[in-house]
Amino acid sequence: MNFNFLSKTVLFRGMAEEDIEKMLDCLGAKQQHFSKGEVIFRAGEVVRSIGLVLSGSVNIENDDVWGNKSILDNIGPGQVFAETYACVPGEPMMVSVVASENVEVLFLNVSQGLQTCSGECHYHGQLIQNLLTISAQKNLNLSRRIFHTTSKSIRGRLLSYLSYQAARQGSLQFSIPFNRQQLADYLSVDRSAMSNELSKMQKEGLLTVDRNYFVLKVEASDYGLM
Repeated sequence: MNFNFLSKTVLFRGMAEEDIEKMLDCLGAKQQHFSKGEVIFRAGEVVRSIGLVLSGSVNIENDDVWGNKSILDNIGPGQVFAETYACVPGEPMMVSVVASENVEVLFLNVSQGLQTCSGECHYHGQLIQNLLTISAQKNLNLSRRIFHTTSKSIRGRLLSYLSYQAARQGSLQFSIPFNRQQLADYLSVDRSAMSNELSKMQKEGLLTVDRNYFVLKVEASDYGLM
């Protein structure tokens, strides 16, 4: 186990590597591999453990009864998923967690960390604080997606999302964590219509795109980017 990597994650922030090793024992840590497209947690399941992504990434998805898919978030290395459901006993998941590529996940029974263990581990309090930080960040991510999908036009949604990615990555040239279908699902638009809109935007000189790599054709100074 790479304890140096874990110490840099939000979940274990503020903990020494030797404390993390002890904490993993308290939380019944279990590492597991999933192949691309494999469902890790399915909507309707009741879960007791959170997942911390060690490598690869997963998508948080919502499917309606007609099979329409929406991607709510992409979770990469060092990030966690299912923390809300794991902290609320008996609450069935409203979303599914699917491997967007080959992924290694560390499962942790976090409910054990919400109470003082027999060893009176002093780092339990830090774990609870870190979980609150993660929960707040997830709320921001969901609010951000709502913001990106507010526009009634496909172009408006693309501009909102791509502008955010440029600002977040500090460059007008960047990769996004979604393929074309996943981006359409995230923005809640039709893939073909979105692809047509991207083609129009390229012809108009607004951007260039190669799979999931984008170059925005604007003045960097307009966005405070260089």
